[in-house]
Amino acid sequence: MARRSRAREVVLQLLYQHDQNPAFPLAEARQFLRRRLQDEELAVWGEELYVGTLEHRTAIDEQLSRTAENWSVHRMAVVDRNLLRLCVFEMTIQGQTPARVVIDEAVELAKRYGSAESPAFVNGILDRLAPKPEASPPSPPAE
Repeated sequence: MARRSRAREVVLQLLYQHDQNPAFPLAEARQFLRRRLQDEELAVWGEELYVGTLEHRTAIDEQLSRTAENWSVHRMAVVDRNLLRLCVFEMTIQGQTPARVVIDEAVELAKRYGSAESPAFVNGILDRLAPKPEASPPSPPAE
């Protein structure tokens, strides 16, 4: 498993933990990241994802609610909603990773941790939320 893929997996586990126990201390999350990733640089990146996702959760949940037709965020499966939160943060707020990469990683994590329907559900929502590449201006007509 690639390094950043592993970091996303660990952050998803932490987000799941936080969803079930909102009082989960950040200090314990930091320890968990360092123990599981065993790479300081990767642990720092994982912490950025974790903290950033939590800090922007309200705005992210609003985006998800608008995008997921007939689904409120709280009705989504715990794995699905936290995976979506993580990926929306990474893809649209942090913006360091190309959207296609984030979506591919999300689908793989959904296959591993979600239900049979999770990969398609996660892919569909993230595809709608992915930043669209700017269209290049039209070429001037040939003379």
